[in-house]
Amino acid sequence: MLAAVRADWREADLSPEDRALCAFAERLTHHPSEMGEVDVASLRTAGFDDLQIHDAIQVVSYFNYINRVADAVGVDLEEEMPADPRR
Repeated sequence: MLAAVRADWREADLSPEDRALCAFAERLTHHPSEMGEVDVASLRTAGFDDLQIHDAIQVVSYFNYINRVADAVGVDLEEEMPADPRR
């Protein structure tokens, strides 16, 4: 499952809840300034409550933040992590 999600979450065998969460996380990562109530509503429709939505926003945002900090200061990847193919 992890390999399938890592390759392309859209092609992985995910539950509707996990699919909604991945779509939300991707949008928050790539288009944060475009996020709005419709994005939150998509998680509510998938069954997430306000606390779960808050937690998702916090986790996604933290990972985006810490990865940018690591990239900015040139932190080496851990051995088990694949290199970014864009570099």
